[in-house]
Formats: sequence, C-alpha cells, structure tokens
Amino acid sequence: MKRLITLGMAIPAALALAACGSSGTTTSAAKVAGSPTSPQNVFVRHLSGFGSVLVDQTGEALYSPNLEASGKILCVTACTAFWKPLTLSSGNPTASAAVGKLGLIKRPDGSMQVAVNGKPLYTFAQDSPGKVTGNGFHDQFGGHHFTWNVVHPGGTTTSAANSGTNAGAPSSTTSSNGSYSY
Repeated sequence: MKRLITLGMAIPAALALAACGSSGTTTSAAKVAGSPTSPQNVFVRHLSGFGSVLVDQTGEALYSPNLEASGKILCVTACTAFWKPLTLSSGNPTASAAVGKLGLIKRPDGSMQVAVNGKPLYTFAQDSPGKVTGNGFHDQFGGHHFTWNVVHPGGTTTSAANSGTNAGAPSSTTSSNGSYSY
C-alpha cells in the first residue's frame, strides 16, 4: 500500500518537473515583438480586396494611422489595447526589398517600434492572419482623431474608399475612452 501511495505521488511530480523544463515555445507576444532568430519581421502578402499589403510574422495586416506619418507616436495607453505596435526587443527590422525602407521609432514607453518610410506599424486587435477589418477605421484617443489604413509595399496606404472593398470595417466608429462598439 505504501508503494502505491509513493508511486501515485511520484507520477504527478515527474509530470510537473517535465512541464517546467520545457522551453522553446514562442508566445504570440514574442512573434509580434520579433525574434532575433527570425530572418524577417515584415512580409508582403496579397490579400483579397487589398492587393499586396505588409504583414507581420503571424500574417496579420499592418496598419499606420494618418496622424503618425511624420514618425511621431500618438497612439499610446488605451489606443494600444486595439492597435498593437509592431516592436522589436533588440536588433533591426528586416524584410525583403519590396517592403520599403524599414526603421525604428522610439515610443514614449522606451520600446522600439518598426516603421516603414517613417510610418509606425501596428496590427489591429480585431484582425486575424489574412483578414483585414481595420482599413479606414476612425477612432479617437487622447484628443487625437485617427484614421487607420493598411500599409502597402513602399509604405503607401490606401483609404477604405479606394481599396475596392472594406472587408467589413466600420466607416466611422469612434472611441474617446478606449472602448469600441460595433
């Protein structure tokens, strides 16, 4: 009987130790932040209705707001709950030549955000890989009225009216307190 109790306690302990020892998994936050082992951080992908657009390592479309074209970061605090900055923990961003000139912009929190031709890049919390729902999205944070557009190779953006399809994006949803309603 004593052996059964000891064996019964040894199996869960061994499983717990095995779980603690596992490493090498990548979280979605690490994928968005970039990884020094990945050869590229930004890719070009053809998305129906939008043509060639920039995407992150997970395949999510990258956006830039109209107010940050000069490289000044205005999307902070509550804004980043919906618009996730594409940041790197170290190194420089990389991509194929078709992407455009990549660089880094220092965010107010000290992190380094990837930019193409001076435009900071973000993903949208409502998107999934290959799905664009934020093109032409309007919102308001911190007294700033943003219009978000998907970014094409070379850093150009296309307004929702010119994209041929809006893929279900709301045309004028605003948020002054950081909450969205559809």
